[in-house]
Amino acid sequence: MNISVSQLPGIGQKITFKTSEDSMLVIIVHHTGKRELYFFEDVDGEEADFAMDLTPEETRELAAQLLGATYQPADIEKMRMFKRQIIVDYIKVKEKSVLVNKSIEESDVRNKTGATIIGIVHGDDVIAIPETDTTLQPGDVLMSIGKEDQISALSKLCQGEELD
Repeated sequence: MNISVSQLPGIGQKITFKTSEDSMLVIIVHHTGKRELYFFEDVDGEEADFAMDLTPEETRELAAQLLGATYQPADIEKMRMFKRQIIVDYIKVKEKSVLVNKSIEESDVRNKTGATIIGIVHGDDVIAIPETDTTLQPGDVLMSIGKEDQISALSKLCQGEELD
């Protein structure tokens, strides 16, 4: 994650978070304490995909939740050791992926990577145990199962990288 901070004269401060998945969160902190949050799915986007205003109290509550004040997720490393290192992971399909606009069968994911797609989140739709003729689209999130190296190989394909 890349974080940058800049001053906004007469307004306050701008904090920009750029993620490894090429999305961006911008927070404007006003001298009054008001916070404006802007989310850009694409760092190069000109308009925010989502925006909201937060009071100082709401900001503190959000920060507490992000820090795990009320919920601590399970240790991912322990979960990944489930039954001889079988992993269930969620992988987003990028636009540059070779999987885009191909059915699960056409993409030959199982033979190329060893991983199995057991679900797809497509926008608001969730497809549990998709059929082999289900077409993969940019932005789809694949719920996949396999060993660590198999999930890693599928992740590379979803990112648009070539397999070794």
